Amino acid sequence: MANATAFRALICDCDGVLIDSEAVAARVLVRELEARWPGVDAAPVVLPLLGQRIERVLGGAGAALERSLTAADVDAIRTVAEAEAREAPLFPGVAAALEAVTLTRACASNSYTDVVREVLARNGLQRFFGERVYCADIVAMPKPAPDVYLAAAQGMGVAPAACLVVEDSVTGVSAARAAGMTVLGFVGGTHVGGDAHAHELRDAGASEIFDDMTTLPARVAHWMNKAEVGSH
Repeated sequence: MANATAFRALICDCDGVLIDSEAVAARVLVRELEARWPGVDAAPVVLPLLGQRIERVLGGAGAALERSLTAADVDAIRTVAEAEAREAPLFPGVAAALEAVTLTRACASNSYTDVVREVLARNGLQRFFGERVYCADIVAMPKPAPDVYLAAAQGMGVAPAACLVVEDSVTGVSAARAAGMTVLGFVGGTHVGGDAHAHELRDAGASEIFDDMTTLPARVAHWMNKAEVGSH
């Protein structure tokens, strides 16, 4: 049980947690699909799939709308989406929050390693994570499979139960919970609308929901204290 193990690591997703990029990605995917599939309203099928690899989002949208894309279409859409998402802004308070957290910090993303490293470096966040960046292209299965989170725990030499995770999507929360980790659900992204998403993250296994990244250090401290009490 997580509450019987002292937390040793904080693992953050990248898109939708560190940078406000999911809204950018959603906008690009909807725009590109509707350009290829005239008359289709892509947003209702794209938005619930955010957090998965872009290829899976496109495949899921195609299945739902009974449309198809060529491999060239998928590559072109992914290239455009990644390029525009790279320019998304940091969430307010992210750098100060990471600075204040005393746990070892890692990043675990469903994106590609080179893309995530570029985003972290461009935004001055690489100093918090160092080499502790774990992405879906280094494991067998992307989120919602637990592979990325298990790779992060193994890479840091930390038990999964000693990892506290920040995620913004049902896909990510499901992955971290499947890995045996405690998850804080972040709903501060501009792609999140209303209370429904918060309920979905709770249903997926998030232990707490928050929307202000400046409160992260206090929340981490709370869970560290809770684990400390539970271990005695």
